[in-house]
Amino acid sequence: MKAAGVIVDDAAVTPRYVHGFHPSRELPVVKRIAVGSLRNKLLLILPAALLLSELLPWLLTPILMVGGAYLCYEGAEKLWELVGGHEAHADAPAAEQGPEQEEHLVRGAIRTDFILSAEIMVIALDEVTDEPLLSRALILVLVALAITALVYGAVALIVKMDDVGLRLAQAREGAGAAFGRGLVHAMPVVLSVLSKVGIAAMLWVGGHILLVGLDDLGLSAPYDAVHHLEEEVHHALGGVGAWLTNTGASALLGLAVGALVVAVLHRRGHADAHEAPAHGTP
Repeated sequence: MKAAGVIVDDAAVTPRYVHGFHPSRELPVVKRIAVGSLRNKLLLILPAALLLSELLPWLLTPILMVGGAYLCYEGAEKLWELVGGHEAHADAPAAEQGPEQEEHLVRGAIRTDFILSAEIMVIALDEVTDEPLLSRALILVLVALAITALVYGAVALIVKMDDVGLRLAQAREGAGAAFGRGLVHAMPVVLSVLSKVGIAAMLWVGGHILLVGLDDLGLSAPYDAVHHLEEEVHHALGGVGAWLTNTGASALLGLAVGALVVAVLHRRGHADAHEAPAHGTP
């Protein structure tokens, strides 16, 4: 239950990477990302988390914060592309961009999934720290399998709903056909909305990881300020308002950190571009 927020974000982020593929490539791409996600959880995150929890438990928080900063960067970069009109190549249908673009998108999805999966696995690990090592390992394996099936089953369903609608429209009559046509028309809008939600989710989750991580490291002022505001809103507006307050504050922190990283990397990229001709062949 504690990982539910990250699970929702994972399901919201992934369809953005599948958007634009030919229908025949959608499920294979989702399968590749799911396999990469399971590999992340079982072969990389699980052994590392168990080892660190045994030997260097204090290192888990800084590592998660580095991942959170990466999510902030990803979200801010996509937002900059979206509002700045710098995504001409990304807007081209993936089917027209060739196998190289598909490989690039799959790798990007698996990288982003790694951070979200690490957060999920560490949350689960934190709940069972008093269990013996073997029990912890088995519990985390079950969590990895269940979460991957849940997230990527939902993603596969989302990206194939337009095909389901098309079949209904062609094979049925009356209300069934009308429902199918409605699905066909609605799914591009749904995928576009999910793409925007995915960007917001990266900023929110990344910012929340940083907020909690700072508190764990003893820098409690930002977390305490947000928590105090959240309590006031809860008394005034209830639980939904409190949740939105925490989410909004985390997203603002994520946007600030992400924008800083984007600015630094872009500035460095421009500097490298200016220096390159001086060292290259005319």
